[in-house]
Amino acid sequence: MIKKMQLPLQTLNLVVGFMVWVIISSLLPFIQEDIQIPADKIAILTAIPVVLGSILRIPLGYYANVFGARIVFLVSFILLLFPVFYISEASSYIDLMIGGLFLGIGGAVFSVGVTSLPKYYPKERHGFVNGIYGAGNIGTAISTFAAPVIATQIGWSMTVKLYLILLLIFVLLNFVFGDRNEERMRAPIMKQIKSVYKNEKLWYFSLFYFITFGSFVAFTVYLPNFLVDYFELDKVDAGMRTAGFIAVATALRPVGGWLGDKFQPLFLLMGVFVTYTVAAMLLAFSPSIFLYSVGCIVIAISAGIGNGVIFKLVPYYFQQQAGIVNGIVSMMGGLGGFFPPLLLAAIYSITGQYSIGFMLLSSVSLASLVIVISMHYQDKLEVANEVFNSTGQGILVTDRNGTILAINPAFTMLTGYTEAEAIGKTPAILKTGRQDKTFYDEMWQSIHETGMWQGAIWNKKKDGEEYLEWLNISAVKDGAGEDVRYVGTFTDITDEEL
Repeated sequence: MIKKMQLPLQTLNLVVGFMVWVIISSLLPFIQEDIQIPADKIAILTAIPVVLGSILRIPLGYYANVFGARIVFLVSFILLLFPVFYISEASSYIDLMIGGLFLGIGGAVFSVGVTSLPKYYPKERHGFVNGIYGAGNIGTAISTFAAPVIATQIGWSMTVKLYLILLLIFVLLNFVFGDRNEERMRAPIMKQIKSVYKNEKLWYFSLFYFITFGSFVAFTVYLPNFLVDYFELDKVDAGMRTAGFIAVATALRPVGGWLGDKFQPLFLLMGVFVTYTVAAMLLAFSPSIFLYSVGCIVIAISAGIGNGVIFKLVPYYFQQQAGIVNGIVSMMGGLGGFFPPLLLAAIYSITGQYSIGFMLLSSVSLASLVIVISMHYQDKLEVANEVFNSTGQGILVTDRNGTILAINPAFTMLTGYTEAEAIGKTPAILKTGRQDKTFYDEMWQSIHETGMWQGAIWNKKKDGEEYLEWLNISAVKDGAGEDVRYVGTFTDITDEEL
């Protein structure tokens, strides 16, 4: 019973964590009525919770494996009580900065669930499960929509204090319903980091999540003020539009995970980054509120699906180090939400528009598309290489002149010739003299006419022992139909004949 409750419980934990994470950006228009905030500091204030919320994702993902999700969520929510209360009593910009930094704990809890929940489900459901959990992003939409509405009735300070009650409720829920018997892993954190940091796929996934989740966070924190300042919308309208963006991105996250379970995840990411590239170009032209809304919704769709797909890929490529990799990738996604608002604000202060910033998003998305395409073909090459190296048949590849270009481990096991001894030689090193010239002339005539030959042939090993093998030779042709390589595969059938 407790194990079945972990997905809904941890998803609700994420909802609460993300609700707390965006308190300041959700209520900023109301806070500004009481606290003077320099115009050039607004972007920093809304982005500052993202800093700790990103950096802490690595240790929280790691400790979710060490202590279990129950303990990590419990401690995180208890710690959040202090900055939330501090912000509710804030009277200066510095107070908001200090409290906002520690609100980052609310965003950091993301890496806890993506590390814990896959332990409860088979691999073919990891994409969907992580997608459901990731839908806890809706917490940002709840705060962005509900907090301004409540603040109009009871003021922003009392609205912030309501979050204290919510946190205490979830401290109790995790204490009672958290899984005390969750599977744990205690590998040292530095050992895990050293085992993955040289893997290029870790950094590719980090870049992809930097864009997809980073844009989600960036739009979440900057849209409310942007819509008020640039399009002169009222605060509640801006909050509702931002909540709509968050709701679309969040609803599509489990869809992205489900699609990742059913289809090739890399193909899905290609579609995501094509869409990003086009949508960001649209936003770069500073369109009307209607076209701007269309561009934002397209970004939301891409972000939601992309976020779900990426956390299908992480446990697929990193089974043993999922906790630390989830932490690193999700940290980079959080940082992706920190830098864009600052960059957009700097660009706007210099140029008076946001176009260059959106063109940068388009360019980075296009570069990511190229990387995903290269990963797809690299995976195909790796599969071919695994087959080449793991098959029990001996394989040798020669050029058109018969010079050996490659052999597999089975070739060495069957003949005794190592790679260094065989490459650069010809298959003549295996000849016994049992087959005459007519035999080889007929073999090559068949290869030139039909592209292949197969049959039994006597060869000898490095130590001189003769053996009978069943040999298949296939010609590899170029676009003009000319032979460029020959591939031979063979098995030892001596015992069968004897």
